[in-house]
Amino acid sequence: MMQKEIKKRAQLYGIAAILSAIVLVTVCYNFGVGPLDFHPSQSLGMLKTFSSYSELRSFIKTNSGMQYDFPFYSNRFFPITLSPGAQGLVFLDGSSSKDYSTTNIQVAGVDEADIVKTDGTYLYLVSNNTVFIIKAYPPEEAEVLSKITFAVGDVPVGIFISQDSNRLAVLGSVYGASIRYLYYYDEVKTFVNVYDISNKTNPVLSRQFAMSGGYFNSRMIGDYVYAVITQPVYMIYDTLILPKVYSKGGIEEIQPYQIYYYNFSDTYYMFTTVLALNMQNAEETPTNMTIMLGGTSNMYVSLNNIYITFPEPEGQTSLYRIRIENSTLSGEAQGNVPGSAVNQFSMDEYNDTFRIATTTRLNGTSQNNLYVLDMNLSLVGSLENVAPGEAIDSVRFIGNRCYFATSVVQRDPFFVIDVENPSAPEILGYLKIPGFTRYLHPYDEDHIIGVGKDGSAVKVSLFDVSNVSSPIEIDKYEVSGDWTDTPVLTDHKAFLFSKANDLLAFPVSVYVYDAYQSWQGVYVLNITLTDGLVLRGIVKHADTSDGYYWVNRAFYIENVLYTVSDIKVKMNSLEDLAFIDEVLLS
Repeated sequence: MMQKEIKKRAQLYGIAAILSAIVLVTVCYNFGVGPLDFHPSQSLGMLKTFSSYSELRSFIKTNSGMQYDFPFYSNRFFPITLSPGAQGLVFLDGSSSKDYSTTNIQVAGVDEADIVKTDGTYLYLVSNNTVFIIKAYPPEEAEVLSKITFAVGDVPVGIFISQDSNRLAVLGSVYGASIRYLYYYDEVKTFVNVYDISNKTNPVLSRQFAMSGGYFNSRMIGDYVYAVITQPVYMIYDTLILPKVYSKGGIEEIQPYQIYYYNFSDTYYMFTTVLALNMQNAEETPTNMTIMLGGTSNMYVSLNNIYITFPEPEGQTSLYRIRIENSTLSGEAQGNVPGSAVNQFSMDEYNDTFRIATTTRLNGTSQNNLYVLDMNLSLVGSLENVAPGEAIDSVRFIGNRCYFATSVVQRDPFFVIDVENPSAPEILGYLKIPGFTRYLHPYDEDHIIGVGKDGSAVKVSLFDVSNVSSPIEIDKYEVSGDWTDTPVLTDHKAFLFSKANDLLAFPVSVYVYDAYQSWQGVYVLNITLTDGLVLRGIVKHADTSDGYYWVNRAFYIENVLYTVSDIKVKMNSLEDLAFIDEVLLS
């Protein structure tokens, strides 16, 4: 339920950011921050920086369709302190060479922050404002070893575990508000805390980073965490509020000559900062790169590049490629494509090309497109006007193939597209089935799993794409009930698949109106090419009469299935789902 609260807070962030300007302007006045001295502008690829504070402010006044000036003045500023977390008492050690599931990610070698991680022996999870470290395997020895508890207003949203399981990075947002002298104070920050967890019962804070703005997304490659932080551009009394980095040494403001931009007008602007932070070496100074653009919409990350998309006027999407190599961040290319991408899976890097699928509207009618660009983000090839009148629901790039599903009333066209020739992508075949598909996942090179809905029911499909000109749905499984839903439709990390274990599992909520019943748990399916999709069983944490608890994740270690909610971790046999044990999160 905490994740729903986080989403709610994120939706209100735009309002909070306006109010936060009232607080931030205090720093400008009380500490004498005003127009800055001239500094030579710099260029980086397609981007350049501002030479002075006045140039930046003038650009905003001239090019921004929305500007905010607040006639309020505050003489008080209350900084927010980040809590270091609790520490445990007893040392227990362990290492793992076991068979266990990891976070469902898009790109091999590019980890994605999640609320649950495991290294095959220990479990690390976020529940409300607490991060738990749990001895998970063997299940008979399962117990909470330590907790890292954050203060009220500090909201952890995701974690990373280092490759040696000795470092834990916690990413999140800090929300603070108070009323003083009839003025409302509010600010939002993003924090990255790194803990030494070589002693699992005694996590020790080894480094702490915080920056003004809201958490957008993150990845981890090797020892480096890459986080994206966004802050709206606002002015108060003609004073522009710049992004700020908070440390023990004080507040460091991002200077105009450090802010890259592309010269175009927009409805509004955001400061988007990419952060690179070394998890293992606390002495290495984090690096950051700030770009002033429109609202950040999606992000795709390969082993060498971060691609960030921004919506532009008239239905265009602006693309930026930032090259990453350890702590080095280099903005190298900018491009544009028509339409908008539905999520990160709409994008892919392959053989020095970047592919993106979009939906756009032309003369009041939607159409779908696939564009192939080079590393300069210049157009190489395109396939346009696919399924006019429909919109893309899901996309998956796998090598030289692109699979995507569009939606129209009660029918879901599933397309197989060839992108082997970047200059001339083409449709190889398509299939129309009932319902719609929101998430696509490879089973093997010739079969694709789809998760969506048919009417009010969650539906899992298994597609055979070995005959690319004539894909077929070889099996499907529908969750019964008057209305059913799954977070997989919007969050791929809730999806668990293991071909080696013939395992498919995902959280589901079910409502039966006539019986006034509802429940939520994890559906566990067998998935094979010979027998298709067969229900193995259901794991629930609580019935409605006992309270409603959303099971957020499922994973396995060896022959044990673990399911996680905000109240407990439950362990069942992976073979027959027989109950083994549970650990309460309290």
